[in-house]
Amino acid sequence: MRTTLKPAALRALVGKLAGRRVVVTGDLILDAYVRGTVRRISQEAPVPVVTVDGESQALGGAANVAENIRALGGVVRLIGVVGADGAAAEMRQVLDACGLATDGLMVDTQRPTTRKLRIIVQSQQVVRVDREVVMPISSSLRARLAAAVTKELAQAHALVLSDYGKGVFSRELIRLLIAAARRRGLPVLVDPKIEHFYQYVRASVMTPNTNELAGGVGRALKDYAAQLAAGQRVLQRLKLEALLVTRGPDGMLLLEQGREPFSIPTVARTVFDVTGAGDTVISTLALARAAGIAYPAAAMLANCAAGIVVGKLGAVSVTPQELRQAI
Repeated sequence: MRTTLKPAALRALVGKLAGRRVVVTGDLILDAYVRGTVRRISQEAPVPVVTVDGESQALGGAANVAENIRALGGVVRLIGVVGADGAAAEMRQVLDACGLATDGLMVDTQRPTTRKLRIIVQSQQVVRVDREVVMPISSSLRARLAAAVTKELAQAHALVLSDYGKGVFSRELIRLLIAAARRRGLPVLVDPKIEHFYQYVRASVMTPNTNELAGGVGRALKDYAAQLAAGQRVLQRLKLEALLVTRGPDGMLLLEQGREPFSIPTVARTVFDVTGAGDTVISTLALARAAGIAYPAAAMLANCAAGIVVGKLGAVSVTPQELRQAI
């Protein structure tokens, strides 16, 4: 029977995250928010009329993973693809404001920057408008991205593949990046998408939620026993070191090669918005593994960090001080 670490021991581990160098690559997303109020229904159609009170932009996808790592004290190199458009300029501005370098952003003139616009009224999201092209990037651009990531691995302690299914990753690129990182003895952490689920062979750890796990194995997983069996099958098939399944209000399930399952209860007091929770999980886990922290303790830190962000609106990051306090 596995035992959890005491809070004091977990808090002591937070300090080890600072200064760890992580390379993040994947699908970049700009999250845009329009906040307003509704006082009437439109005469044109039976829809609410939103009077805008404010607008903002935030980082999403792999960019949000990078920001989470930075906020926790890590040193991050972000490599990804944007379009030649206003959304790309806005993303660079947000990255600059966060203290993240933009020289790893590569421009694809054939596609827009992925942008998700959320209309929020009285803290409730009423509609989301996505602007994106979901298709593979060109082979030449993929080669440039692979070369840039491989170069950055020389100074890194971990690699994160943040797959949102927008076209950056292919079977060949996934295989190349995992092999390059593993040759250097670096942990490779994957936030997967269903279409590539069985292509992350020999990554270190994958962090699917229950829906992604169900989609990967091709059937509904209605209870813990079904999730456990599916997770163990994926762990063996992909030859992973570990699989961390995020189970929403049921917490997390950690599976490791040669060890008994470790179930971690949720720590969230109030779930306000799950946007970006998966990014927070893999960011915290990546820094912990980069610092040499064992999987059970790393997963517990990630669980605490996720419990913080779901209590806030939008994709937000967690500071070391917030994480210690939550523990």
